[in-house]
Amino acid sequence: MAEDETARLWKVNRTIHELVKDRGYQVSDDEIHMDLVTFRAHYTNNGGVVDRNQLNFFTNSRENPADQIFVFFSDERSVGVKTMRRLVGILEEKSIMRGIIIFPGNMTPSARKVIAAMSAQYRLEEFSEADLLVNITHHTLVPRHEVLSPEQKKQLLEKYRLKETQLPRIQLADPVARYYGLRRGQVVKITRPSETSGRYASYRICF
Repeated sequence: MAEDETARLWKVNRTIHELVKDRGYQVSDDEIHMDLVTFRAHYTNNGGVVDRNQLNFFTNSRENPADQIFVFFSDERSVGVKTMRRLVGILEEKSIMRGIIIFPGNMTPSARKVIAAMSAQYRLEEFSEADLLVNITHHTLVPRHEVLSPEQKKQLLEKYRLKETQLPRIQLADPVARYYGLRRGQVVKITRPSETSGRYASYRICF
């Protein structure tokens, strides 16, 4: 049982490091390419169980070192308000505005309310371990997504004389939107292979 959980957390740990890297944060390639044997040696206790506290990490944006993100692994099966308060306490102590919580089971409605209540001050996101077992952006059917900067978005709208409301939409709850941490109003460029022109790009706005 512990071995199954270790293998699962090894995959989750790899995906969350890839996710953070794809959002522009500094990540060690050693964490992404770590094999299961090394992961087990690094993160399991004497009983062969992964200590989730050891998996927590924080890192800086490659572009803006002041922009930090903290990734918090909860061992609570059903995350409640107490765990969310603990996470917010860590963010407060470290002066970090962004946090991701990862949990083995689910999250209570009252814990989700904390995310909404703190949204003016902290950007909190949640993923279950099941969400991160595979990196969906690596799937052959998922085309390449790139998040546009505000300046790139402005140029796109001006170039095609478009209003935001004229762009096709991607939902906030879309798995790819969640992977990239999209916010309402952000635009993604989606590049697909094309039989005639090699590849073509389309754009979607998050709502």
